[in-house]
Amino acid sequence: MKKRSKGVMAGLIMGSLLLGSLPAMAGSTYDPRITAREQRQQERIQQGIQSGQLTPREAYRLEAQQSRIAAAENRMKADGRLTRAERAKLTRMQNRASNNIWRKKHNGRY
Repeated sequence: MKKRSKGVMAGLIMGSLLLGSLPAMAGSTYDPRITAREQRQQERIQQGIQSGQLTPREAYRLEAQQSRIAAAENRMKADGRLTRAERAKLTRMQNRASNNIWRKKHNGRY
């Protein structure tokens, strides 16, 4: 009987530890997709500068837009969580920035 109660207690302890960590994982501020996308967009801007597809003014404005997105992300993460709505807003901001990068790189100004 003692062996069984130890096993049950160990199971209950492990279960409570796992369940206790779920809210922390659900409201995490880490999102690898957002981070990776920010990096890719930064690389696209740098590539546009190096190839001459972006004028200095275009590059400055795209960099400023990336800075605004990063600042918004930091404000959203300030409470220790990044909600689904906040992630969606960041995605929309990144979509808009991506479209701007493409347009500026393909507008024929060198």
